Amino acid sequence: MNDKVRLTTTAKAAGCAAKLSPSILDSILKRLPAQQDSNLIVGFETSDDAAVYRLTDDLAIVQTVDFFTPIVDDPALFGQVAATNALSDVYAMGGRPISALTIVAFPASGAPEILEDILRGGLAKMTEANCTVVGGHSIRDDELKFGYAVTGVIHPNKIWKNIGARPGDQLIFTKALGTGVISTALKQELAAEAWISAATASMTRLNRDASDALHEIETETKNSPIHAVTDVTGFGLLGHAREMAIGSCVSMKIDHKRIDYLSGAIEAAQGKFFSGGMKNNREFIESCVHFDENVSDEFRALFYDPQTSGGLLVAIAPDFADAAIAALKHRNVSARLIGEAVHKRSPLIEIV
Repeated sequence: MNDKVRLTTTAKAAGCAAKLSPSILDSILKRLPAQQDSNLIVGFETSDDAAVYRLTDDLAIVQTVDFFTPIVDDPALFGQVAATNALSDVYAMGGRPISALTIVAFPASGAPEILEDILRGGLAKMTEANCTVVGGHSIRDDELKFGYAVTGVIHPNKIWKNIGARPGDQLIFTKALGTGVISTALKQELAAEAWISAATASMTRLNRDASDALHEIETETKNSPIHAVTDVTGFGLLGHAREMAIGSCVSMKIDHKRIDYLSGAIEAAQGKFFSGGMKNNREFIESCVHFDENVSDEFRALFYDPQTSGGLLVAIAPDFADAAIAALKHRNVSARLIGEAVHKRSPLIEIV
């Protein structure tokens, strides 16, 4: 590997599309024994975004780990995307990131300058988040991988989980869809520069502003109107919506016309720039999803599209939805009301 090599060509799958199939993970995790620890507030049982462990009555830590293969060609930008994506899980739980450990897999023949640029890019984004990089671990690997294990802090009684949505809740999504199909087009050198710029800007935008806006709404009320939050990454919008719906014992109705799509996302979906991750997501989720006949194939694909450093999906009490949208837009967050939670029924998720 040298500075002439396009990073995306060195990996079989890009970014969060490189995740294991959700069906494999789901079947394995269900067979693992339950852990008995009264201080473990959130573990892996509900497939939440991060773990939460109580230290005292007023303090808990949020822990997450995220690393993946290159999704952009520029090393520094790859580092930024990886850092933004790793930090997102802490924001999705309502926490504040404080420290991070670096994870690096790098070819023995790789140019040191590339690794330095990746590390510099990641460090810049961690610095922006006021999160201190305290160390890390590296191994030799023919396929480049990079990411972080991030620790945050949170009050044990103020955790946002991916379960807890109630019938009537409005669904808010805070970023545009389409990073997966655009990154696949980039890998094949068929993505327009405008597509790449839009996807990169989205993937390097911290979810901190979205989290801060939600905290603002939360502090204005005695009982939090924010009932469930998750960040949308490798399992796509439908995969993460499914986890929220099942864990909350609700169903969801989503309007595909209300969703924001990245510049080039629809065209990339029409061009069938589909990753293996999208195929895995579709096979795992499609049995519990119904698409209205007016939803065309490209939009159906985008619902399964693996997202890297995607937005927050929020279930919020209906009386507070407009205020939340206003608070998010005040921070220049691209937030949309995309649907609602309804009483549990079949299909689990309906797309109109």
